[in-house]
Amino acid sequence: MVRLRFQRLGRHNRPFYRLAAIDQRTRRDGVVIESLGWFNPVEKDAAKAVQLNEERVKHWISVGAQPTDTVRDFLAKRGLVDVKAWEKDREHDRKRLEKRLAAKAAAGEEKKEEAKA
Repeated sequence: MVRLRFQRLGRHNRPFYRLAAIDQRTRRDGVVIESLGWFNPVEKDAAKAVQLNEERVKHWISVGAQPTDTVRDFLAKRGLVDVKAWEKDREHDRKRLEKRLAAKAAAGEEKKEEAKA
């Protein structure tokens, strides 16, 4: 399966990311099928911070490439993926996180009660 994901480049404390179509079994900085753009989070000017080949991104998504969660968030903010589906998935993830945190808090309470006894 092909994934759309970021490759981290740049030096220490100066990140720079390339958006790439990569086989999912390949390591993060491995062989790229196609480079689709870049993102510079350090850049102050928002217009210069991102450069994407939107046509190719849409093509890869249409042929079944799956963006990672980070890339999906990134593309949804730019209107390149279905925003409704993205919001639904994010809500599901938020609920799952809350459930996990509640279970962890409950386990912590039980340990405190056992320690008192």
